[in-house]
Amino acid sequence: MPGPLTGRTVVVTGATSGIGLETAIGLARLGAAVSLVGRDPRRGELALEEVRRAASAPPRLFLADFASLAEVRRLASELTAAHPRIEVLVNNAGAIHMTRKETVDGFEMTLAVNHLAPFLLTNLLLAKLQAGAPARVVTVASEAHRSAQIRFDDLESRRDYAGFAVYSRSKLANILFANELSRRLEGVEVTSNSLHPGVIATRFGQNDPGFFRLLVTLGRPFLGRPERGARTSIHLAAAPELARVSGRYFKNSREAPPSKAATDATSQERLWRISAEMVGLPHQQQ
Repeated sequence: MPGPLTGRTVVVTGATSGIGLETAIGLARLGAAVSLVGRDPRRGELALEEVRRAASAPPRLFLADFASLAEVRRLASELTAAHPRIEVLVNNAGAIHMTRKETVDGFEMTLAVNHLAPFLLTNLLLAKLQAGAPARVVTVASEAHRSAQIRFDDLESRRDYAGFAVYSRSKLANILFANELSRRLEGVEVTSNSLHPGVIATRFGQNDPGFFRLLVTLGRPFLGRPERGARTSIHLAAAPELARVSGRYFKNSREAPPSKAATDATSQERLWRISAEMVGLPHQQQ
């Protein structure tokens, strides 16, 4: 029997392991033609085979490193060439770094991968999402955002770097972005929502050696399974009752109020404008 996403094109970033892979599998089971985005070719091929076993429509694999804006732009060009329309974009890729690193573009790594890359990719795919309307943008954030405030005077965390605090600010940026995108798409049949996936056992926290990596490793047996972490993403991507719901935050597949900082309209607009300048979007897209 056809699923609710039969005939629809879905793009899932960070789809070669963990929550992203389970999201891709779940959406493929609902009939979607899933395009997986990952960084590692070997893990990508293994993930593609897993999704293929669950799919009625052939999945596809696209490779890009979100630590490079040039690769994000190349990815957007490849997705644009491959798909006449995109009905769902799941911004799932993300990372945490306990020591400060910079990308090839000179941006702080966690901000670049978790916020700037999906910000740029989504903007570059807006025409395809509008062609696929009614379409949805789903951005994976975190309850970690509740402890954060955006530091506009130090967006790249050049002072007092603390890995989890920087990660929390990037997750707040995800929600601010999702909400501002929703506002900018008013009157267009493209929704934008964000979510907390839960505390899930994934490859999260494996980028740096040291205490945090050890802590995550020891705690993994007590964390939720990736398939549970994918449920809210799948719900936002496919639930018929959410067809017109936009600018909301969810956890456990239910709407939940985010932090006060996440709902500040001035911060949403300001972060959008600064992010557009950082990634080099044309003025009309700012």
